[in-house]
Amino acid sequence: MQQAQHPQSPQPPQPTSTDPGFRLPAQDATTPQDPLPRTTPDTARMPVEIAPGGATNTSAAPLRDTSARDLAIGGTAIVVLLVIYVFVRNAYVHHLVVRRVAPSSAGSAGWLLFVGLSFLSAAAVLAVVNASKYLTLAVTGPLVAVGVVALVAALFVGRR
Repeated sequence: MQQAQHPQSPQPPQPTSTDPGFRLPAQDATTPQDPLPRTTPDTARMPVEIAPGGATNTSAAPLRDTSARDLAIGGTAIVVLLVIYVFVRNAYVHHLVVRRVAPSSAGSAGWLLFVGLSFLSAAAVLAVVNASKYLTLAVTGPLVAVGVVALVAALFVGRR
């Protein structure tokens, strides 16, 4: 026996197509394959290199990140130099007192020598740690200026 099909039996709904059925010949090549736009560019996971001149100065050296290790080595170098400069200061004060300079003037000249050498060595250490970041007029200029002024003042105060 054959079963008769009823014309009103429920059939599964057919998915509706948004394609109108008409396309231009060149439309297939320009239609993107993914219907959703991409939210991240291809270069999102690549390392970024920052150049100090940007797009206008392509010949400038790229900046490099100063690691904590570099800063620790630079800080240790400055501390070692400060300890050495304390001994240099004491020797300079003793030398001035032997030359019959007043002890108060000799002490002031010694401290000015210490400050001058400290500021100049801080500028030099920062330039070695990361020249592209710290060797600028805003950072190195004041350090060198204070260092030179203090050394010149140490020479003038240390005179009789």
